[in-house]
Amino acid sequence: MAHLGSRRQRNLALPLGLALTASLGFLPGAIATAAPLEDPVAATAAATGPKLSYVVNTNGGHGTTASVKRAIVRAGGTVVKAYEQIGVIVVHSQNPDFGKQIRMAKGVASAGATRTAPLTPVATTEEGTTQKLSAAEAAKAAEAAEPGQEPLEANQWDIRAIGADKAAEINDGSSKVTVGVIDTGVDDTHPDLAPNFSKSQSANCVGGVADSSEGAWRPYADGSDHGTHVAGTIAAPRNGLGVTGVAPGVKLAGIKVSEPGTSLFFTEAVVCGFVWAAEHDIDVTNNSYYVDPWMFNCKDDPDQKALLDSLTRATKYAERKGALNVAAAGNSNFDLSADEILDDSSPNDTTPADRLIDPSECFDVPTQLPGVVTVTATGDKNVKSYYSSFGYGVADVAAPGGDKYQIPATPDANGRVLSTVLNGGYGYKQGTSMATPHVAGVAALLKSAHPKATPAQLQALLKAQADNPGCPSHVYDAAGKWVEATTCEGDKNYNGYYGFGVVDALDAVKR
Repeated sequence: MAHLGSRRQRNLALPLGLALTASLGFLPGAIATAAPLEDPVAATAAATGPKLSYVVNTNGGHGTTASVKRAIVRAGGTVVKAYEQIGVIVVHSQNPDFGKQIRMAKGVASAGATRTAPLTPVATTEEGTTQKLSAAEAAKAAEAAEPGQEPLEANQWDIRAIGADKAAEINDGSSKVTVGVIDTGVDDTHPDLAPNFSKSQSANCVGGVADSSEGAWRPYADGSDHGTHVAGTIAAPRNGLGVTGVAPGVKLAGIKVSEPGTSLFFTEAVVCGFVWAAEHDIDVTNNSYYVDPWMFNCKDDPDQKALLDSLTRATKYAERKGALNVAAAGNSNFDLSADEILDDSSPNDTTPADRLIDPSECFDVPTQLPGVVTVTATGDKNVKSYYSSFGYGVADVAAPGGDKYQIPATPDANGRVLSTVLNGGYGYKQGTSMATPHVAGVAALLKSAHPKATPAQLQALLKAQADNPGCPSHVYDAAGKWVEATTCEGDKNYNGYYGFGVVDALDAVKR
């Protein structure tokens, strides 16, 4: 993911102009009292509130879905998309009591609004903004490049940290393996991404309905370079142009799920993204974000429970269809295994209110969903990054995400991660967003070496090949001070900072 040192800091510095979609328009008129389900005329009259998006989760079966669809109409809703394969229906409604009414309908397991108001913050998980690589810096790196290296590879300390440079000499990944980047869009016109990009497996899922028309998967004109940066780390080819990815021989797909004008990720778009991945032969999904508007989704809240249900169904469906889902732990430096966490950023579309949540009952999604690989971040010194969230029993593996305080011996001496950005350029970012594609790349190498491996087997291989340094004595804090690592629990077999360890690309291709 790509947020800052506190969960509030996990936000990107992006243009805040808000472009409203059809699912988030406001119509004039007073909000009338909602009508009962059996009165379609009165329900229509009540449809004068803001048009919001909902997910309605059914109890399964085609007959049930048909019945629920009729109940949705009676409650003043419009079906946008029905994902019958997972029992999730995306709905728009202007009835302010739509959620309460539809939850009483026969065949409905849960239902809830995916937002509470137009949103202005962002929800990717890089820490800070992009530092563009200048022409002078690029020339400096090229001069330092060794024979066989990409022109900018001298600055890619992260590739060497997990042995991906040596792994490429043995197996750089199979073109039969595809990693789906569920994110802000991927610029497939970038010369360092185009050779490995798969258009047939790419789409725009914003609004909850997939659009696979030419270029729909690309970032908006005023959009974020986040997904493009992630893609380069996974699979930029070794072609003599710029950087290299962890798995430079595999394919990339772009699945755009962020709203126009901002990098906001709503449940209906993310559900669409996982279903698209499931049905288009995606082997690994990379998820460097969390789903808005709730930092944590609590099971005892009917709206949040519905979002959890929808997203769990979608990720499990992708897994059943053969995709390993990999997600960022977040940049809040939260202990996700703590007894309680102060969430002061939710909902992030209106006025946030302080709430103490139990992370065993309220989940950061998608990273805390069942079967999803949770990734923490490290810096050049192989120490947990100052911003990275963690947790004993939550963290699965770790990977280089960058840390401005852990300075590498590279031409730029920049502790962040260098990768592809928009307009054919390159830039540095740091965050668990940047750690996650390293893991996705290693997973793609494992899939290349073990083409018949299931997602569960790939996850077991990821954990088995990881190198665990054990709990460190010290780490950097948000102010750059070297402090005692008092929050790390566990040992060299497993701990809350690194999970089962830092992924190792070289070991992955040897197994």
